[in-house]
Amino acid sequence: MRPISKEFKISRIIHARGGLSDQGDWNYYTRLEKGFEGELTFDKLTDKLQNDCVVIKGLLLEVNNSEFQIDTLIIFQRILYLIDVKNYEGDYYYEKGLFYRATGNINKDPLMQLNRCKTLFLQLLQQLDFHFSVEPLLVFVNPELTLMQAPRDFPIVFPTQLNRFLKKLEMIPSRLNGVHRQLSERLIALHKEESSNMRLPAYDFQHLDKGVMCQECRCLSTAAKGKFLVCSKCGHQELVDSAVLRSVAEIRLLFPGERITTNLVYEWCGIVKSKKTIRRILSKHLNKKGYGQWTYYE
Repeated sequence: MRPISKEFKISRIIHARGGLSDQGDWNYYTRLEKGFEGELTFDKLTDKLQNDCVVIKGLLLEVNNSEFQIDTLIIFQRILYLIDVKNYEGDYYYEKGLFYRATGNINKDPLMQLNRCKTLFLQLLQQLDFHFSVEPLLVFVNPELTLMQAPRDFPIVFPTQLNRFLKKLEMIPSRLNGVHRQLSERLIALHKEESSNMRLPAYDFQHLDKGVMCQECRCLSTAAKGKFLVCSKCGHQELVDSAVLRSVAEIRLLFPGERITTNLVYEWCGIVKSKKTIRRILSKHLNKKGYGQWTYYE
């Protein structure tokens, strides 16, 4: 399963609760969402690989005080594929070493980002005393992309080449051993849950919309019906207890300094009409601290 960064988790919650009023924050969130969708699209393809390999999804690593992200790393016997997945759509082109949108605006060059990632990854492998060939690849997954004037020798896989690329990977002879397993375990252990360069919008408790977010479509169109929470938008059903505990996790993520109390969770959830129900759920699943009006849960 692909991990979701703390930055993305928080941005998703704030978006669902109407907290992205700034256009810059909205644009950044939509880029995160679109990028994640592209990574999931590529995951569906790599999940089909049958030969002996290890696919690691979503690594955030650091070497020499420099962070870098690997969208997908595929470990074969003799080679590591370092893959940067892009979900770009629309028209782009290369000209005089620069990467442009069709509008003529200069865009961040994804190949420069890929080369930086390769350089830092090789440094990390050297520090860890692993010696493998590394092949970096830029993989575009959106069929609505057109990239013009890209040199033929650029390490790019276009959407029309994806199926052939996966067949190529399946044909790679590979037999992994303990060294490969050790490498994958070391890299996963080094994965950072939180980036030191997170970009988060400003938000506060009072100005976020209240309610219980649907587990499936992440909207606030939910209502409590007996023991279940039902989404009027997608029809998804979930036990109220589970939904309330998810809401508690949201509060902890967004407001780590806040104590979890019955009143706080009651206000955040909004649609659960009984504080008694909230108190029962918190008492059952969390550790009760304090007494009376000073009671809170951990």
